[in-house]
Amino acid sequence: MKFKIARSNFFKTLSHLQGIVDKKNSLPILSNILIEAKNNQLILSSTDMDISIIEKINCNVQEDGATTINSQILYDIVRKIDDKSEIELISNDGKLLTLRANGSRFSLASLPKEDYPIINQENSGVKLQINSKILFKLIDKTKFAISNEETRYFLNGLYFNITNESNKNIVTLVGTDGHRLAKFSHYIEDNIDQISGVIIPKKTIYELSKLLSEIDENIKISISSNKIIFYIGNITFISKLIDGSFPDYKRVIPKDNSNVLKINRETLLSAVDRVSTIANEKSPVIKFKLLNNNLNLNTINNESSTASEDLVIDYDGDEIEIGFNSKYIMDIVNNLEDNEISINLKNNTSPIIALESSNSNLVYVLMPMRV
Repeated sequence: MKFKIARSNFFKTLSHLQGIVDKKNSLPILSNILIEAKNNQLILSSTDMDISIIEKINCNVQEDGATTINSQILYDIVRKIDDKSEIELISNDGKLLTLRANGSRFSLASLPKEDYPIINQENSGVKLQINSKILFKLIDKTKFAISNEETRYFLNGLYFNITNESNKNIVTLVGTDGHRLAKFSHYIEDNIDQISGVIIPKKTIYELSKLLSEIDENIKISISSNKIIFYIGNITFISKLIDGSFPDYKRVIPKDNSNVLKINRETLLSAVDRVSTIANEKSPVIKFKLLNNNLNLNTINNESSTASEDLVIDYDGDEIEIGFNSKYIMDIVNNLEDNEISINLKNNTSPIIALESSNSNLVYVLMPMRV
C-alpha cells in the first residue's frame, strides 16, 4: 500500500474516526483504524463494535493495499504536521506503516486487515431523507436531557420516532433523565412509513452531532429494529440501538398548567446564574416565589449562606412557591432562543413547561424539587 494525501483532508477524516475508537477496549485491534487504499480512493474505518464509521476520500493511490494502525498515535502525529503539507504513507507487509511528511519520518507498528472486525453496512429498514441542519437542531435542543444513569439504560439516549398526522410526517426526538424532558418535532415532506420509536445511544448522538455541524445538505437515514445508519456525504455512520422501552413521554407533558409566567429570557438566565452562585451539589435548589407581576428567586446553601433577587414580570396567576435544580433550569433557558419565553405552572408540586412562541414544536418539562 502506498498513497499521498493532503494533510488537511486526512486530519479531518481522522478526527471523525477518533471519537468512535474505544481507547479502553480490551481488544487491541479496536484501538486501531482500518486504512484501505484502492482506485485513487482511501477508505478509513473505525468501530467499537456498537458504533462504526466509514469515510471515503479521494487521494493519489500509487499502490493498492490495506492495514490497521493505532488511531490515537496516527491522529497525534498528523495533528502536529503543518496543515499545508502532503503526507505519504507506505505499508509493505502489513506489520509496519511508514509515514513521511516534510522532513519527518515515522515507522509505526500495525496489524493486518484480516484481524479487523467486519463492519456490516446492510440495513433493510425504513428510509428517510432530512436536511442535516434540521437534524442537528433537533439533536442539539434535546441531547442535554439524556440520562447518565446506567441502571435506567433505556434513558441513555434520544428517543426517535416518526408519526403521521393530517397527512404530514413528523420526526420527533425526546430526551429525559426522569427530572427533565426535552421534546422537539419537525414536519418532513417525504412519504415514509411510521416508526413506533427507537432509542439512539448517547455516544452516537454526540458523535453524530459533530458530523452534522460541519455540513448543510440532505442526508439519508436507514432505520431497522436494532440498527440505524446515517449516510452523510462520503461518510457512513452506523450504530446499534438501545434495546429497551422508552417511557410514554406524552403522559409526562402537563396539559392543564394555567398559570403562565412570561419573562425576558436573558433576564431570567442572568438572575438564576447570580442567585445560584452560592448553590452547590448538596443544596442546588433555587426557589421561585411568584406573586402578582413579581418573581422572587432565592436560595440557601448547607452553610446557611443566602441569595435573593426580585424581578418585575408579566404574571397574574396563583401565588406559587416552587423549587428547581438551578443547573436544570439554566439548561432549559439556555436552549430556548426567543427574547421572551413562557413558563407554565400548575402548583408547587407539579412539573412545569417552558416554551417559546416562535417554535411551538419545542417543549421542555421540568420536575420541581422540594423546598
